[in-house]
Amino acid sequence: MAMETLDQNAALMVDGNAAAGMLMDVFSAEMTAAPAQCNACGKTGPIGALLVYMQNPGLVMRCPHCQSVVLRIVRTPRYTYIDARGAVYLSIPVG
Repeated sequence: MAMETLDQNAALMVDGNAAAGMLMDVFSAEMTAAPAQCNACGKTGPIGALLVYMQNPGLVMRCPHCQSVVLRIVRTPRYTYIDARGAVYLSIPVG
C-alpha cells in the first residue's frame, strides 16, 4: 500500500471512544470498555481500542493489531444494520 494511502487512512481514523454515542444508542450499554475478540487474528481488547472510520453512513471498526474489520454499524431512517462477523464475540455488559 502506498504511503499516501496510509496517511489518508490515518487522517480519517479515530479510536473507538469516538463511537461511544452510537454504540450506546445501538447496544443500550456503555461499550467502550467491553471486550471483543478479533476473528482474524484472535487478539482481544476493549471496543474503545478499535480503530474507527466514521466518514460513511455508519461506522467501521477495525482491529488495531491486524486492521481487519471487526464491527460495522449503519443507520438508515428505518433500520440499524449491525455486521459483527469480524468478531468472535462482543461482550455486552448487563445493567
